Amino acid sequence: MTAFSVLLATTAMSASAKEFRIAVGDGAGGTQEALGLAFIEALEARTGGAHTGSLFLNGQLGDEQDTVTAAATGTLDFSILAINNVTPFSPTVGTLTLPYVILSLEDAEAITQGEIGQAMVDQTIEDAGVRIIGWAYSGFRVLTNSKHPVTSVADLQDLVIRVPRNEIMIETYKSWGINPTPMAWSETFAALQQKVVDGQDNPYMTVYAMKFDEVQEHVTNLRYIFSIEPLIVSEMMFQSLSADEQQQILDAGHDATIASGQFLRAEEAKIREELAARGMAIVDPENGEQEFIDLATTAVWPQFYDMIGGKESLNEVLTALGRPTVE
Repeated sequence: MTAFSVLLATTAMSASAKEFRIAVGDGAGGTQEALGLAFIEALEARTGGAHTGSLFLNGQLGDEQDTVTAAATGTLDFSILAINNVTPFSPTVGTLTLPYVILSLEDAEAITQGEIGQAMVDQTIEDAGVRIIGWAYSGFRVLTNSKHPVTSVADLQDLVIRVPRNEIMIETYKSWGINPTPMAWSETFAALQQKVVDGQDNPYMTVYAMKFDEVQEHVTNLRYIFSIEPLIVSEMMFQSLSADEQQQILDAGHDATIASGQFLRAEEAKIREELAARGMAIVDPENGEQEFIDLATTAVWPQFYDMIGGKESLNEVLTALGRPTVE
């Protein structure tokens, strides 16, 4: 190749090179950032450095639900957000936010990386105009609060708990006898700091990334939702790319998904120990959490069968996990 040919090739690559904007709801140190960094690294490797991305942490590009709309309209390239913030746009993914459906990281990986996960991807494209290309696994949404230890449903009754604007999560807390306070993620830290609300639930990784230990003292190891946080891409933008570029993005998303599971396995226990060292008191629910489980599954699951595509959708997930189905 002549020097002139090399110059032409380099110029062509530079002209087509893209630096994608990636919205991230959480701060540094959590699984959302880890997924984003892994995706950028994989994308650069798979494109020979032609394409890269920049992370915008702490909701700099908007509230998590707002980024779904921005991606759908093509004004944002990518977003990493909690799956409960996708559910209002594509209700079928709400199956994964029903209480006590996903009971381990292995459950989450099996569902999201299998046929059911692909069906959810396809449905989300149709419903919301965004494509899920990767998944962050953040662990169970433990309950934190600033007032006292919580080991039973009775202990919740005097607490004001923030939840996302997600009907399944709202109804779960109602099944436990309280009316939670729906609130945007961007407002949550200040509300905890000012004691507008007493508590919230999020994975250990998020509690650490958002420095909630500065405004919360108590942690309860609830397991009602395993937090899964998809990486979405604007379908409008995705379809504007060449077939090769599309495949590179899909492959990079897969690489990042695998890396996310590895990250959680390596880091969650360390983060929990660090939060305890910073003064957070950690307790387990009494009786293996059975009171919480019975109330939530009995009251909440039937309310949302129609929304998630029928009881059959839940049973497909339960069957795939080797658990009893509902009748």
